[in-house]
Amino acid sequence: MFIQTETTPNPATLKFLPGKVVMESGNADFRSADDAIVSPLATRLFAVPGVEGVMFGYDFVAVTKGDPEWQHLKPAILGAIMEHFMSGAPVMAGEAPQVEDDSGEEFFDAGDETIVATIKELLDTRVRPAVAQDGGDITFRGYREGTVFLNMRGACSGCPSSTATLKHGVQNLLHHFVPEVEHVEAV
Repeated sequence: MFIQTETTPNPATLKFLPGKVVMESGNADFRSADDAIVSPLATRLFAVPGVEGVMFGYDFVAVTKGDPEWQHLKPAILGAIMEHFMSGAPVMAGEAPQVEDDSGEEFFDAGDETIVATIKELLDTRVRPAVAQDGGDITFRGYREGTVFLNMRGACSGCPSSTATLKHGVQNLLHHFVPEVEHVEAV
């Protein structure tokens, strides 16, 4: 089994491509070993000292590290991923934890349904595929008075360039197609 790695804009996150489907649909984001109990693969990765976050996408595993350098962590992470896929164990043994926020509910005024529908379509068709290439995900959280609130996960969470991505990329794109959008904020 050959596992490729790719850097992400976040220097603390590395993207691992096992050459297999990791998550058939959606994604899963784990911020602690306690969250990872529903995933044998995430549990195995959190057993590597220095691993602080794990995100699964369709064909990738994004791993976020703490203080150790990648040169020390990468061999152990590659070994854990390879052992997992060679064992035939499932990636998920239960349902992924909801990390959106306490309620997980979207918020917007009923009169803004058309605007929100357009924002969601733009996020799903233009923003999320690009962000997934960098090992992250951005999801809609809410809309209020011209401001779009988004959740950033995986490599996007804590990324030094995430502010630029939001302000210059996502905000400009949304404003171009939906003039009512004036600001984009991460929650």
